[in-house]
Amino acid sequence: MRMLLMVLLVAGAGTGIIYLQTDGFTVLTTEQARRADVLRDPRSLPDAVLQTADGRATTLRQGLSSDGRVAVVNFMYTRCFSVCLAMGSELQQLQALIVRRGLQDKVYLLSISFDPADKPAQLASYAQSMSADPSVWQFAGMPDAAQRTAVLDAFDIVVVPAPMKQFVHNAAYHLVTPDGRLQRIVDLGNAERLLDYVAEISQ
Repeated sequence: MRMLLMVLLVAGAGTGIIYLQTDGFTVLTTEQARRADVLRDPRSLPDAVLQTADGRATTLRQGLSSDGRVAVVNFMYTRCFSVCLAMGSELQQLQALIVRRGLQDKVYLLSISFDPADKPAQLASYAQSMSADPSVWQFAGMPDAAQRTAVLDAFDIVVVPAPMKQFVHNAAYHLVTPDGRLQRIVDLGNAERLLDYVAEISQ
C-alpha cells in the first residue's frame, strides 16, 4: 500500500510538472508555448534604434507608429545560407501575395537583421537580391547591442553562433501592430493564414 501511494505521488507530481510546462497540456514545445503565450497575452515591445537599408535612423516604435500598417516581422542576417534563404524565398512569395490580395495598405514586411555586420549597404544589396519592393518589404539592422538583445528577448528569438560565421536561430512570422504590440506568431509556410490574421487584426 505504501509503495502504491508513493508511485501515485510521484506520478501526480510528474503530471503537475508536465501540466505547467505545457500550459495546461495545450502545448508540447517551447516554441508552441511562446506562440500560445503571445496569442493569450500580446506583448508590448521594447524600443530600439533601427538603421534602415537606405541609411536612415529611426526607432522600432516610431517606424511602426508612423507607418500605421500591421508589420510582419522576421529576423535574419544577410550572410545566412540556410533558414534565411528559405525564409527569403517565402517572403518573396508573401510580398506578391500581399499585392495580389490588395493588402499593401494594411500590412508590410519588416526584416530585421540581428548581425552587427549588416550595415545599410549589406541590407540594401540583400533587399535588391530579393527583389524587395520598399513600399511592401523593408529591411533594418539594430546597431546597439543592448537594444538588440532586448528586442530579441521580447520576441523570444534565440541566436546561437555557428561555424563559418553563421548563426542558428528560430524563425517565424511575427504580427506586430502599429502601437508596438506583438499580437501573433505564425509558422513559415502559412502565408494565406497569415494574411487572414492581418485582415482580422486591421479591421
